[in-house]
Amino acid sequence: MLLLNPGPVTLSERVRKSLLQTDLCHRESEFFDLQDEARQRLLEIYALDPTAWSAVLMTGSGTAAVESMIGGLVPAQGKLLIVQNGVYGERIAQIAAQYGIAHTLVTHEWMEAPDLARIDAALAADRAITHVAVIHHETTTGRLNDLPAIDKLCQARGVRLLVDAVSSFGAEAIDFGGNIDAVAATANKCLHGVPGAAFVIARRDALASATSRTYYLDIARHAKLQDQRNTPFTPSVHAYYALVEALREHRDEGGWQARHQRYAALAEEVRSGLAALGVEALWPAAQSSVVLRAYRLPAGVTYEQLHDGLKARGFVIYAGQGGLSSQLFRISTMGALHASDMHRLIAGFREILHR
Repeated sequence: MLLLNPGPVTLSERVRKSLLQTDLCHRESEFFDLQDEARQRLLEIYALDPTAWSAVLMTGSGTAAVESMIGGLVPAQGKLLIVQNGVYGERIAQIAAQYGIAHTLVTHEWMEAPDLARIDAALAADRAITHVAVIHHETTTGRLNDLPAIDKLCQARGVRLLVDAVSSFGAEAIDFGGNIDAVAATANKCLHGVPGAAFVIARRDALASATSRTYYLDIARHAKLQDQRNTPFTPSVHAYYALVEALREHRDEGGWQARHQRYAALAEEVRSGLAALGVEALWPAAQSSVVLRAYRLPAGVTYEQLHDGLKARGFVIYAGQGGLSSQLFRISTMGALHASDMHRLIAGFREILHR
């Protein structure tokens, strides 16, 4: 079965076999060697200076990393502006509300791109705002939000930027040279690891002034102990094995730029094949990530018909979220996928639609 959902992904044999390594106690030096390698390789993806940046590992999903970032890096007297144009922006708002973090929203319809003028006006109107949170790749619709433009607004207004890059890290461009304080992501999306290992890439000076609102997800505690070759809790050891092997494979295949090109080529195979069948992409390529594309359901065809027909042919696709479930379906090209797989996928669509 090939997974075309936005994580977990279809694993390469190399990464799958890494799960069969010896059982390992997380208090032994061999585990800390593994942890150190993962942290180093995560920084190397975007050529980050380890004296200025820290890769902070934790056991959990991508949401755990986002929650740790928001809960720890917005100071006690800070205020967060949340750019919201999909499910995951709404999730950050729910996290902020649950932790009692002062926040304000710039909300958009799910189909809308972030309105830079509205964001800038909100920053200008409220000088108490210290941080902005944004989703890089909003997988609700497959839209790639304009992170560089939002970062420029933050630089102009003197506020820091927190980025949910859960489904873009490792395959989309991220410029860490501006006002980004932290990026949250996970192993089981563009890095092609397994669920259970998540991380935050954070500036060390931001970690130095982190606050503690949570226990298990306390980012400062994780960062401090990992720098000391330690860990506060029992991590998912085998997920870390897989993460390290996935990071080695990521490097061997050419890094994030090569993965971007690979995804783009596969996504274009799907887009052009579906276009020939009369199935319309939601966004032009320039507005979409290469990681996942959303498509409009053909007239007279339900998502369930598509999903079940394709699953019988060895593919798992993904529904639209919320109210979009009756309008859209989504296809991700992450994981150990090849052009030949996309050709078989389009053949499956052709058979289903022609029926």
